[in-house]
This record gives sequence, structure tokens and C-alpha cells, in this order.
Amino acid sequence: MEEILTITNLTKSYGNKEILKGIDLHASRGEIIGYIGPNGAGKSTTVKLILGLEGDYGGEIKLFGESIGQDQIDYKRRIGYVPEIADVYDNLTGYEYLTFIGQLYGLELEEAADKSKSLMELFGVGEAYHSRISSYSKGMRQKLLIIASLLHNPDLLFLDEPINGLDANSVMIFKEILTQLAAQGKTIFYSSHIMDVVEKISSRIILLYDGKIAADGTFAELQADNTEGTLERIFNQLTGFHEHQEIGKKFVSIVRGVES
Repeated sequence: MEEILTITNLTKSYGNKEILKGIDLHASRGEIIGYIGPNGAGKSTTVKLILGLEGDYGGEIKLFGESIGQDQIDYKRRIGYVPEIADVYDNLTGYEYLTFIGQLYGLELEEAADKSKSLMELFGVGEAYHSRISSYSKGMRQKLLIIASLLHNPDLLFLDEPINGLDANSVMIFKEILTQLAAQGKTIFYSSHIMDVVEKISSRIILLYDGKIAADGTFAELQADNTEGTLERIFNQLTGFHEHQEIGKKFVSIVRGVES
């Protein structure tokens, strides 16, 4: 299987705070990797380093067989990215934003316009193609970001909480899109706190905890290695978080005005 991403002994610190503590991971062509972990574990930092949005790290990152460097941009043309929080140009229309993004990735204006119009129509937001983004709902903005990440037909895709704001039908469509992309040989990193979705769509799951990889394998392999059944319970077991029931009980007691 062709290896798309190889990370060796990756370390990263901000001042005296060590965020990544020697990560080793690889991703092959056609994999959907559930990349999970609690807030502050280092997931976003890892992705920003791979994308070249952050520098000054230890270890090696290889993409498509080549080590990435600070001045390289060619490899970025083969990557798509949906961040958890994204700024879009509210004063632009969907057409203006998507054709702008498409041209940044080297598409001709006509091709970018045709693809973006067709994709918005398929995603149920075609009527907003020439409307200003400022008028879009949260779900419409999320669909715009997903389309923008895929316009240039990337080989590697990073998705951070990509279904935020999507309705149930759109989530079903999006899951099918990911399945089809993986079948076409695209490699996908899917980061989310919604464990049941990660459990269902991932061909492999990587759990990052305290700057290190705490688990790496298929869901079945993670189940075999741990006593808990669902991914959520395995997550809690590996990260040592067991207070959710007690905290929830106390929270509701305070809401009701009852001493716990």
C-alpha cells in the first residue's frame, strides 16, 4: 500500500510547554483515519505542522514520499483542509469565494465555476450560489467549506469537526462522499469529538493523548485491546476520564436547586 504520510519522532514546543512528545505515525492511500483525542492533546498542532502553517519542530514529516520544508508549496496543492473554526469572506458570494479558492489551487475560472456550482446544487445550497456568505446559515457555511476543500481534487484531506451544523440528510451525504473518496484512493484524516461517527466511518483510529499516541488500530483491534465496548468508552478508559456521570449528576442537582 502506498504510504502518503510518514511522521517520525515529531516534537513541538511552545516556550517551555511541550505539546508533541515524539509522535510516529503513517497513513496509506485510501485510509480514513479517525484522529481523536481530548482538547490540548496536540491534534490541531500536528495538522498545522503537516500543512506548513506551523514550523520549528523536531523530527521528520514526509508527504507523498518527500520530506516537507518551510519553503515548499507544491505538496500543499494536493491537500484539502476543513478547519474547526474558519474565517470566510462574508462580503463575497458563494460563487466569488469558491472560484477564488479554486484559482488559488490552479483551476481555471470556468472550471472552478462549473465545479462549484454543481457541487453546491448537489449539496442542496445551489440557490445561494450568488448570495453573499453573510446571509448563509451555519450549515450552509459548513457545506461551503467542505466544497472549497475538495474543489481541486486533493489526494490528502484533513477534516476537523466537519459535520458541525449539518442536518441529518447532509450528514448521510457527507459520509457517502468520504466513502467514495476513500474508494478512489484519497487519504482522509477525520478529527471529531463525536465518537459514534468516528467509530462508524474510520478504517483506522489514532488516539492522541498528552502529546503521544495512546492507541493506533482498527476499531476491532482497539476493542480487543481494551475492556470497554464503544469507542467513547475506550476513549475514556485510555485517557483516564471517568467523572462524567458524577459531574452530570451534580450539574443537574444545581440546576434543580437540590443539594447533591
